[in-house]
Amino acid sequence: MAHLLANSSVSYSGSGIMRNPALLLIMTGTLIGFNFPLGKIAGEVQISPFLWAMLVSLGAAGLLLPPLLIKRRLTIPKGRTLRYIAISALISFVIPNVLLFSVIPHAGAGYTGLMFALSPVFTLTLSLLFRIKPPSKLGLIGITVGLLGAIIVSVTRGLAPEAPALIWVLAAILIPMTLACGNVYRSLDWPEGASPDTLSFWSHSFSIAIFLCLMFVQDGTIPVHQLQLAPWAATAQMVIAGITFPIYFRLQKQGGPVLLSQIGYVAAAVGLVTATVILGEHYNPLTWAGAGVIAFGISITIAGQIKSN
Repeated sequence: MAHLLANSSVSYSGSGIMRNPALLLIMTGTLIGFNFPLGKIAGEVQISPFLWAMLVSLGAAGLLLPPLLIKRRLTIPKGRTLRYIAISALISFVIPNVLLFSVIPHAGAGYTGLMFALSPVFTLTLSLLFRIKPPSKLGLIGITVGLLGAIIVSVTRGLAPEAPALIWVLAAILIPMTLACGNVYRSLDWPEGASPDTLSFWSHSFSIAIFLCLMFVQDGTIPVHQLQLAPWAATAQMVIAGITFPIYFRLQKQGGPVLLSQIGYVAAAVGLVTATVILGEHYNPLTWAGAGVIAFGISITIAGQIKSN
């Protein structure tokens, strides 16, 4: 997910906003939250999850390319950078997005979005194992409160009469696990001196190649005609993707993997609201109470980030 405008990825990189991890967290999480209702729309008309996931990478790479060419910052990846791009693409974009857009039609946009709220816990665990910069005490409290909210939501959703089948619940849990692996890997192996925009472009370009191969293996063709079933949603998905990922990679670089993972809390809350308002999904009061606890956890996390800055 990449740019506001073709020029913006490079030009806004030095602004104060783009150097504020707390603001980057809110911006990235909010944008990702819109993926859930869009994915639900695609699933309802039976657009291939591979094709829809590819739109995310296509939007990101497509909007990043012009400014990189204009500024002559598009270098061919080699060595460690090439390894980083290949692994990052697979565990950060291909696997999580395929899982995401496969689960949404079965589990609902709001519930699937809330699974993102579990990614900070998995990321924190891996970060501690690899001895990456831990959060402050206030940040740790925020993560714990957010987790409590996520548990409340998951339990109330799982006990509801319209709860999804167990296989889709398990698949939804795999989403934050793969996101956590990606969060930690990108911080551990970030190539020295590499630009966030360049890494984002090549990672998504590699993801596109993987999605094309998957569609050829599955269908023997690329079912582009399916996008005619939801053209406006497809356009919106690509534009949102284009706006998101330069911000996402800047947050990764400036905030580290644990803070980055907390976009899951923001995305979960946004996904629940948009699924209710736009798609008419219904959730019981306890689920909304859990969402409120998640929002409180987010506020604590942001307060901790402001304090540490």
